[in-house]
Amino acid sequence: MEALLNEWLWQEEYWLPAGMHWQDIRMKEDEGRFPLPRDLIYTLPLAFAFIALRYVFERLIAIPLSKCLGVKDRIRIRAASIPKLETFYKQNSRQPSQSEVVSLGKQCGLSQRKIQTWFRHRRNQDRPSNTKKFCEASWRFVFYLVAFTGGLGSLINPVAEAHHWYYILEMGFYVSLLLCVSVDVKRKDFKEQVIHHIATIFLIGFSYCANFVRVGTLVMLVHDSSDFLLESAKMLHYAGWTRTCDSLFVIFALVFLVTRLVVLPGRVLYSTLVVSLEFFGPFPGYYFFNTLLLVLQALHIFWAYLILRMVCKFVFLGKVERDERSDEESEVDDEEEEEEPEEGDECSWEQRKGAINSKLASLANNCVLNNLTNQRNINSRLPKAR
Repeated sequence: MEALLNEWLWQEEYWLPAGMHWQDIRMKEDEGRFPLPRDLIYTLPLAFAFIALRYVFERLIAIPLSKCLGVKDRIRIRAASIPKLETFYKQNSRQPSQSEVVSLGKQCGLSQRKIQTWFRHRRNQDRPSNTKKFCEASWRFVFYLVAFTGGLGSLINPVAEAHHWYYILEMGFYVSLLLCVSVDVKRKDFKEQVIHHIATIFLIGFSYCANFVRVGTLVMLVHDSSDFLLESAKMLHYAGWTRTCDSLFVIFALVFLVTRLVVLPGRVLYSTLVVSLEFFGPFPGYYFFNTLLLVLQALHIFWAYLILRMVCKFVFLGKVERDERSDEESEVDDEEEEEEPEEGDECSWEQRKGAINSKLASLANNCVLNNLTNQRNINSRLPKAR
């Protein structure tokens, strides 16, 4: 049965151009290591090794580094322990409709205002802290920087053994990202990220089995060239280094737009789609490989649109406000009633006081309030008119 499966799966007409055989692309012994499909089996245990290494890295390196750089987490009010609301939150919806709010209010004996406030606090309670986002960005920054350096070295000095390990490590890392996608920070482009990871894994696996390692190495190198810049900009953003973050973001935007919208389609895609037809006709592997590349290119165009929106904000507002892909964190509403803690209200006054103080501290640094204060001081020095 296994022999029949291997014979069907590795048919030459699926993977290779017409007239070519597996022996034609096999390397000689002095040329290095020939890619074999069974080598990809090691990527699964390697993915779990990456997850374990990430756990150790975040706790021993990333968290202490975040404290040194001044990463601060927002103070959030914890939602009161109400079993019926907690059950509805986990099993039904995180944002109940108006009719559901009325029904929950009757069941719990609470006003609609308190039900809405509870769900807002509960959603904020589940939002990732700046420390968690910093740890995730720092881990990806380290890998992308190492991968870019290694990929550049393997491209300058082409050695089959170096390409082998570059492929295995990259595929193992993306498998680990796909396994951790449910616990990582979720952003607005969550679905696009999942599609990207799946397409990348299939692309790496297919190009390795078909011995398209040269073009595959170039594709991964183009991606890694901007990824480590993005993650470093995120780290500085979470640490509050606004000017350095903005400068690094501009560099990242330039590198991303050039590599993903010019180099990749103009050189790589043109070679795989057009130039390759000068040497052999289309075959199933040709369509599969280029389809995956076009999927990645469509995602690049989508992300380029988000980046250009941020660049426009930077040009007109003078700063990068936030990552366009990030979920908006709900602030403490201005219209929220500042009620005295009632009997049965589980949110302590100290928690409310801490949240209010943190908001007042942020407002005190607001340039609009500073301008109003300066204007007020100037007016106080003017002679009063009778």
